[in-house]
Amino acid sequence: MKLQEQVVLITGGSRGLGLETVKAFAREGARVVINYFHSEENAYELQNQIGERAIAIRADVRNPIQVREMFAKAKKHFGSPITTIVNNALVNFKFDPVAKKDAFFIEWEDYHAQLEGAIRGALNTVQAGINDMKEIGYGRIISIGTNLFQNPVVAYHDYTTSKAALVGFTRNMANELGQYGITVNMVSGGLLKVTDASSATSEEVFQLIENTTPLRKVTDPAEVADAVVFFASPWARAVTGQNLIVDGGLVMK
Repeated sequence: MKLQEQVVLITGGSRGLGLETVKAFAREGARVVINYFHSEENAYELQNQIGERAIAIRADVRNPIQVREMFAKAKKHFGSPITTIVNNALVNFKFDPVAKKDAFFIEWEDYHAQLEGAIRGALNTVQAGINDMKEIGYGRIISIGTNLFQNPVVAYHDYTTSKAALVGFTRNMANELGQYGITVNMVSGGLLKVTDASSATSEEVFQLIENTTPLRKVTDPAEVADAVVFFASPWARAVTGQNLIVDGGLVMK
């Protein structure tokens, strides 16, 4: 399916990487669903910028009822079901190396909060969308990961563990859903410069990344967004179950 024919849901699509991903799909002519939870003003401003091929819908991805309602609203609005899901929403997390909890103080509740956002959120969107995808014989599911679970330069225990679990989720879904024409992949950026989540990161940390990355620059959200669009494009039609690291070569695999 051409990008212009797709209806693309981007969770957490009103800011940071989500916002750049919305822009990237809109640039290619796709219809976009801008999911938000708190950032209503940003979401509607982005919708207005894009125009009639965009709709902003509020939903907490952790809530399966709200997610199903979001899918129904999008289908009614565009007259077509969501064909492409980008699981990007990040729930209550900041990349703050000073304020983060270390091994002595991290609690199960911290892990649980990030697993709820990453795994339950992805499960809710997938289950809300796969019946329509199966019916039309086409679907694209792309989740946002991180290079930190392969190279935890900062031990963000709860966040990194949830993203590592998301790799297993991605590959199991890819194995089971491929028979219906649905691909499931993952795009893992590094620490991006700059999003709301990375705003607490010091310039010294960014400089360290820049100096040790082959491309000698910190990856920005638009660069990761373009890789997400690739997985939804016809050029990735035979790719599934993969985790593409987009970080300027900091992690090579």
